[in-house]
Amino acid sequence: QVQLVESGGDLVQPGGSLRLSCAASGGSFTINTVGWYRQAPGKERELVATITSSEITYYTDSVKDRFTISRDNAKNTVYLQMNSLKPEDTAVYYCNAEVYQRLFGWTSQWGQGTQVTVSS
Repeated sequence: QVQLVESGGDLVQPGGSLRLSCAASGGSFTINTVGWYRQAPGKERELVATITSSEITYYTDSVKDRFTISRDNAKNTVYLQMNSLKPEDTAVYYCNAEVYQRLFGWTSQWGQGTQVTVSS
């Protein structure tokens, strides 16, 4: 099956920026909507942003005007540009994709997560 690998998480000071990547690999596949989620310690996983195959985007209110989701279909990669980071953005960030493969049909795949820590 398709594997999703996130990268780009790091320790950054408040007000700083990071760009997360979610790369898909594993044979022949089609990816529809991709979402970035995050989970802070002791909290439930929450949706941060999504992008459809036609590049329609959605953002949760707390990240609007600070985060930008984009995709490069040629590289099978989705990005999350995060600017003006705040301590409350600290979390493990996961990507999730709707993936079609002929053998499996449509499935929902998750990456392993990447840690983002915003602290001075």
